[in-house]
Amino acid sequence: MHNIKKSVGFIFILVAVFTLTACGNSSKALDDKRITVGVTGGPHEQIMQEVAKVAKKDGVTVKLKVFSDYNTPNTALDQGELDANSFQTLPFLKNQVKSKDFKITEAFSTVAFPLGIYSDKLKDLKDLKKGDKIAVPNDPANELRALQLFEKAGIIKLDKNAGENTTKKDVVENKLDLQIVELDAAQIPAQLGEVAVAAINTNFAMGAGLNIKDNAIYHEPLVKNPYPNYFVVRTENKDDAIVAKLKKYYQSDDVKEFIAKQFKGSVVPTW
Repeated sequence: MHNIKKSVGFIFILVAVFTLTACGNSSKALDDKRITVGVTGGPHEQIMQEVAKVAKKDGVTVKLKVFSDYNTPNTALDQGELDANSFQTLPFLKNQVKSKDFKITEAFSTVAFPLGIYSDKLKDLKDLKKGDKIAVPNDPANELRALQLFEKAGIIKLDKNAGENTTKKDVVENKLDLQIVELDAAQIPAQLGEVAVAAINTNFAMGAGLNIKDNAIYHEPLVKNPYPNYFVVRTENKDDAIVAKLKKYYQSDDVKEFIAKQFKGSVVPTW
């Protein structure tokens, strides 16, 4: 009798575990009619609002949660407070995943914000003089990108082994002895008058009334830009039906037309 009770108890436990596991698995898939997406304020927010309009026509509700910084949206996604987010480049995402052990991944590319070099004083980088100050963002992903842009322009040369944590210390050739000033990316537009030239992220340039086509004296490619942004989800949700739907809505002709009209080249589609 004792053995029978043990067997029944064991079977009960197995059934309970199986039931809980099955329920857990089924709850992992995102709702295919409703999704909460985190975005940063500005272009990403504006574009996702247009995506929401396209989705609504198909009976899908896209709820936006707007953030004012670049770190919180990934934490919120990893912890389940969001279903997805849309605001970051792949280097930034990979750095966050590596440093914080997030279980999140890119689902599809969205738009690119070509990085530009601006100046209140010069019309051409050839006009740089010995000892001039040049400003770059001081965060890892953007400083590497800015220094690479100056390198492509022939202003400096970086160590061939320069990687994701590159700083001005990795500059191995600087013929004009330029003073490289590392600043918070958001503060660079306000400091533009204090330096000869500055690499400014497009979202901050736009906030200062600068357009990459009209005002930048040098910039990254506007077509096939090497730094696309991505729509990001928890790794377990990458193949969910709602994610495929959002890709279709985002990469639609309606959204592409909105981007071209609204941002005039400062933000470009990647599809």
